[in-house]
Amino acid sequence: MFALVAGLFSRVELRRRARSYLVGLLAPVERKNSWQLAEAAGDADPWRVQHFLGRAKWSADAVRDQLRSYVAANLAGPGGVLVVDETGFVKKGRRSAGVQRQYSGTAGRVENSQLGVFLAYAGEQGRALIDRELYLPESWIADRDRCDDAGIPDDRWHQGVLTKPRLAEAMIGRALAAGVEAGWVAADSAYGRDGKFRAFLEVRRMAYVVEVPVKQTVPDLDGKRRVDTLIGRAPEEAWHRVSTGPGVRGERVYDWAWATLPTFGDLPAGFVRTLLARRSIDDPTDIAYYLCFHPDSVERAEIVRVAGARWAIEECFQAAKNECGLDHYQVRRWEGWYRHITMAMLAHAFLAVTAATDPKAHASWEDSQSPRSAVSWR
Repeated sequence: MFALVAGLFSRVELRRRARSYLVGLLAPVERKNSWQLAEAAGDADPWRVQHFLGRAKWSADAVRDQLRSYVAANLAGPGGVLVVDETGFVKKGRRSAGVQRQYSGTAGRVENSQLGVFLAYAGEQGRALIDRELYLPESWIADRDRCDDAGIPDDRWHQGVLTKPRLAEAMIGRALAAGVEAGWVAADSAYGRDGKFRAFLEVRRMAYVVEVPVKQTVPDLDGKRRVDTLIGRAPEEAWHRVSTGPGVRGERVYDWAWATLPTFGDLPAGFVRTLLARRSIDDPTDIAYYLCFHPDSVERAEIVRVAGARWAIEECFQAAKNECGLDHYQVRRWEGWYRHITMAMLAHAFLAVTAATDPKAHASWEDSQSPRSAVSWR
C-alpha cells in the first residue's frame, strides 16, 4: 500500500519518515502523538515527526487522492454508499485551527473542540474513510490574524464560512469526479434537512437516503405536510420488519414503512422521491424519518440497506481513533491537521482492505468492532 504513495514524498529521507509515521500509527503505541511516534521510530525527540507534519514539502491532498483510489480499487462496487458525517476532536486553548466551544457528538456536549467533516465509502466487502475537511466557524473567519497564525490558506479564508453540507458536497464531488463507483449517498439529518444538499445530489442523478428531522415538510396534494403527519397515517400493514444487518448486539431489526411522494414535474425521468420511516420494536414512539431519491425500479430492501449503511461511518470513526490514532494529534496549524488526519485515514484504509481480502484478518477485525394524501404505501 505504501508503494502507492511513496512517490508523493520526493526525497528518500521524507519517504522513510512517511513510512515510519504510518507504521507507528498501526503499531501498538498507547498515544499516537509526536513524542510516542518518535519513540516508536527510535528518535530521541519529536523534532523529525513535527517537521514531517509541519514543515516538510508534501501534499496531504495528493495522499488523499491515492488513498481514495486504493479504497475504490479494493472495496468499491455498484451498490457502494458514500456516507458523510462529522466527528469532534476535543482540544484545549484557542490556537488550534477551527477550535471553539461547540457541540461535539464525540463528547456528547458542548466542548472546546475542532469538528472534521468526513466522507466514508461503505461497500459490500468493507468500509473506510476517503476524504476529510476541517470545519471553520464564523469566529475564525471573522478574525483574519488568527487564521494567518494558524496557517489557514488565503483562498480558504476568502471562501468564508462553509457549512457542513457544503463541505460534504465538495468531498462527494471529488469522489464522483475521480470515478469512484458508488450507487448511493447516505447522511444524517444535519445534511438531509438541507435542501441545497439534496438538490446537489439530484442534479447529478445521485441516489440518496438521508435522515430528516421530525418537523421536515414534504409536498402533498394539499400543500406541504410534516413527515410525522404522513407516517402517522400509515396503516399497520404498511410496516415491515427488516434487519439492516449485524450490529454490536446482534441483528439491527426495525419496523419500516415506505411511501412514494407526489411529483410536480421537477424530477429526472425514471426517478422518484420516497419517504422512509424506521420504527423501534421496543418503543414504537421512537421513529426516524428519511427522504429518498432513486430510480423508480428500486425495491424496499435496497432502501433499507442504504439507510442502515449510514452507521458505517461511525464504525470507521471508532476504528480509526482506537486503532490508528485519528484523534491523538497535537498539531495546531491547518496543514498539520490535514497531514495527520490523512495519514491516520491511510492506516485505517490499510486495515479495512486487509480485512476484506484476508479471511483471517477479516475475522480478527470483526471481533474488534464489535385527510387526502398523495403518498402510496409499499
